Amino acid sequence: MLVILGFAMIAVFMVLIMTKKLTPVLALIIVPTVFGLFAGAGLGIGDMVMDSMKSMTSTAALLMFAIIYFGLMIDVGLFDPLVKFILRKLGNDPAKVVLGTAILAAAVSLDGDGSTTFILTTAAMLPVYLRLKMSPVVLTCVAGLANGTMNILPWGGPTARAATALKIDVNDVFVPMIPSLVAGLVVVFAFAWLLGLQERNRLRATAPEIWSVPDTAEKFDGTSDGGTPAAASGTGRGRKGGNPGGAAPAGGSVAVLERTETLVDDHDSAMADTALDPNRSTLRPKLFWFNLALTVAVMVVLVANIIPLPFVFMVGAAIALLVNFPKVKDQGAQLIAHAPSIVAVVSMVMAAAVLTGVLKGTGMVEAMSAWLVQIIPSSMGPFMAVITGILSIPMTFFMSNDAFYFGVLPVLSETAAHYGVGAADMARASITGQPFHLQSPLVPAILLLVSLAKVDLGDHHKKVLWRTAVISLVMLGVGLLTGAIGIG
Repeated sequence: MLVILGFAMIAVFMVLIMTKKLTPVLALIIVPTVFGLFAGAGLGIGDMVMDSMKSMTSTAALLMFAIIYFGLMIDVGLFDPLVKFILRKLGNDPAKVVLGTAILAAAVSLDGDGSTTFILTTAAMLPVYLRLKMSPVVLTCVAGLANGTMNILPWGGPTARAATALKIDVNDVFVPMIPSLVAGLVVVFAFAWLLGLQERNRLRATAPEIWSVPDTAEKFDGTSDGGTPAAASGTGRGRKGGNPGGAAPAGGSVAVLERTETLVDDHDSAMADTALDPNRSTLRPKLFWFNLALTVAVMVVLVANIIPLPFVFMVGAAIALLVNFPKVKDQGAQLIAHAPSIVAVVSMVMAAAVLTGVLKGTGMVEAMSAWLVQIIPSSMGPFMAVITGILSIPMTFFMSNDAFYFGVLPVLSETAAHYGVGAADMARASITGQPFHLQSPLVPAILLLVSLAKVDLGDHHKKVLWRTAVISLVMLGVGLLTGAIGIG
């Protein structure tokens, strides 16, 4: 009964948020409560939830003050020069912007912390997406894909957990999986490029005031022969289609996007009344270098992990507010301005405690794990590593990494040993589900990502889940081909 209730609860939750019948916060509260009562939790369900919520308070504080800090930095204009720089380097082609997002997220993911990755990626790229009228869901999707794939790094957590649980060296787990990691990143970049192409096609139709489609196979680079910025066709001053001779190049015509002056104009009227309004009253150009130094200091302390992260952002936000907005009235206004984002993410973190509390307190997680182990037929024993890799995709989505690697993996590994499948093979297979795991609503970092980007979790899941499943399967398949994951 617990197994049926557990799987049904997860299924109902996912359906409700993806069909937008309930907001994620309400679904996280109502669905587990109903199923927990059916599971016989009774009045004890309150204690289950409160015990789970205690572990969430530091996460909620981290997300709350991180939102205040980076929201403030966007308001004062710290990232405006970065937006212009990215636009100049990536141009106005959405395919390049999305691919750049994937590369940035993968690079920042080297520090092994999802929250840091999403904070930096969103801070750098969200203004670009808004300026170019691109969908923020694409940003969260690509950032989630890249970070999830990089999460198998030894210092990221899951690999160390798998090695510890099975008492083997972490390098023995990770090094043979490097080809799988590379293959996963290749798929991530391919998905990013395809998503960018989709955005390019969408913007041609929906944002004609910014995007134009010249009939040329040559990309307009925004400069004339002499290096002077050229305007879009229609202004009468640029080269039509970017072809110096004005003639269409041989080989047919391919529609591409063309840069317009509005993309690099500080007083772009298209961004009026938005977070990137070049005339917003919150801009503090004279404090740019102070804000930059403060942000670098916060990032250094964050990566060094010498002080608890929530306190780092508490102090950073307090200093930023005090220096940029000395008047108490302005400080209050800034806090109120970011209140909607704060309420959205903190309420979701607290609500997630209901789901985790019910799963653990009622024994659903243990029952579901034991059932999955029992239903594996003995004839499939030699393929236990492959089975573990496949199971890691859904199981790490609805349970924590600790629960899976310390509770489920040892049981699966002990069973596999009877069929000649080594512990190292099992550990390597078990980490291939991490791209999918990172999209779970039980992972605080993903809640931070969708909140910072102001994206609905259900919309994020629609776009990202099947892609992460593909990446996980590719990593598993490459592991089999290279011999990193063996068959008994």
